[in-house]
Amino acid sequence: QVQLVESGGGLAQPGGSLTLSCATSGFTLEYYAVGWFRQAPGKEREGVSCDSGSFYGTYYADSVKGRFIISRDKGKNTVYLQMNSLKPEDTAVYYCHANLPGPDAWGQGTQVTVSS
Repeated sequence: QVQLVESGGGLAQPGGSLTLSCATSGFTLEYYAVGWFRQAPGKEREGVSCDSGSFYGTYYADSVKGRFIISRDKGKNTVYLQMNSLKPEDTAVYYCHANLPGPDAWGQGTQVTVSS
């Protein structure tokens, strides 16, 4: 059974950092693209970053480029999103996603709030 479990969210001050983790199970992480999405109150879910796991490389939304870094640890079956220089507009629920054959695989989300 495929599972994605996010953690690491919380409250951060503007300019601060947080690192989100997504523990995966039920599939071989190294074979699939994984990514992070976020949804702020009253807004649609948007893509933040994606790691293709192949020569297609990584993708970052313009709003986070240069501040966020996506990575994966194949041994721990975990995907990370390191978030630096956080801004209030980064406040959202962050979701982990795996691009698997069949139904989309999503985590339950973790809340990130950036406020002074």
